[in-house]
Amino acid sequence: MLVLGAAQGAMADGQQITGEVSKNAGKAAIAVPDFRGAGEAGALMNTFNATLFSELQNSGIFRMVPKTVMPLQIPQQPSDLQRPPQPGARGSGYYLSDWSGPPANASYLAFGYAAALNGQIALYGWLYNAQQDLSGAQVFGRVYSGTLDDAGARKVAQEFAADILKEFGGISLMGTKIYYVSDRSGHKEIWSMDYDGSNQKQFTHYGSISTFPCVSPDGTKIAFTSYVHGRPEIFVHSLVSGNKLPYYNQHSSMNAASDFTGDSNHLLIYSTASGGYSQIFETNIDGGNLQRLTYANSIAVEAKINPKDGSSMVFVSDRGGLPQLYTMSVDGVNVQRLTNGEGEAVNPSWSPDGQHIAFAWTKGFAPGNYNIFVMDVASREITQLTHEEGRNENPSWAPDGVHIVYSSRQGRGLQIWTMLANGTEKRQLTTVGNNEKPVWSRSSY
Repeated sequence: MLVLGAAQGAMADGQQITGEVSKNAGKAAIAVPDFRGAGEAGALMNTFNATLFSELQNSGIFRMVPKTVMPLQIPQQPSDLQRPPQPGARGSGYYLSDWSGPPANASYLAFGYAAALNGQIALYGWLYNAQQDLSGAQVFGRVYSGTLDDAGARKVAQEFAADILKEFGGISLMGTKIYYVSDRSGHKEIWSMDYDGSNQKQFTHYGSISTFPCVSPDGTKIAFTSYVHGRPEIFVHSLVSGNKLPYYNQHSSMNAASDFTGDSNHLLIYSTASGGYSQIFETNIDGGNLQRLTYANSIAVEAKINPKDGSSMVFVSDRGGLPQLYTMSVDGVNVQRLTNGEGEAVNPSWSPDGQHIAFAWTKGFAPGNYNIFVMDVASREITQLTHEEGRNENPSWAPDGVHIVYSSRQGRGLQIWTMLANGTEKRQLTTVGNNEKPVWSRSSY
């Protein structure tokens, strides 16, 4: 990737560009007209333009200017842009005021072109502040390259979008993976897909039930619960090689994977190894050095480590009656209930900043009818994200802290969806078979 000229200030007052995912927050309006491609690159521009627009639209940072209100003339390079003869003058699309004024009313303009160069696609992309004087409007300009096919067109679009997001304090999801459970092969197996639902692949082939995946923070290992031997046991695989790694399961009626610790070398599990109800334990990555963390005369399951501090966890217990969310330190002390005891609260997931927990809750519904909620842990303020959209469970935060993936049964099928963390921009990612229990990972394997 090459830089085209010196990056210039994006805002008149020199302040950093920031984006906020909030229903009520003002979002920067960005115009992203269709790019054109020369030669063999021309056939790839539909893929490029669709990918670029989708990446920016789904980021939650921008208000996308409709293409129907954009000027007819589209600049392809900075030399196409002209300084208006007088302030506020309007032209045919080559003045920045054509983009910042009505009907487009854009704050920013992304433009450029593509060409075939040495057997590759070369994308020349620029981001301009449409409300600045032309001399200081360029935010950045860069060149991107990829294979001369649809995959390469998607790659350069994603890289250009990632650079735009970075200017606004956003994080690209490019390279992240979603692992989930699917029965499309005839058995419940672990599958993976890219963050946008593409590249769906089967990971396990046990011909049984493999469920509840969790991925190590370093993205190199996946643990899940398998019934291949008739009872729930923990399996650990390398995401680098795909090979099964050694893990010792306790002699008990149930052993289930729950989460990795921050160093990726230990596992939180829930097991009946102590007899009676399932309890939360910590083990080494090979199953050794079993340490019990909960001791209540009740069920304790679904422990998740706070990714920010690594010293606290959230878990689910029915010690007060119905399943509720609790927190405690990693050594098993300082147990506190988070939810109010109403309904069933399950499937907790920490946000990357450790300040919010997404979970499924039957509040206001009969048991079994779940919706997705988010709690601000400090204030205990709760926001409902899904409403009258079927049964919604197993939320998992994206590494950007802005998106959530979850499973939703709307009608007969159970599918994987994503949404922004304010409940907007819902997108269905899977369509074949039944798909559930997703977990969003930084892993690119």
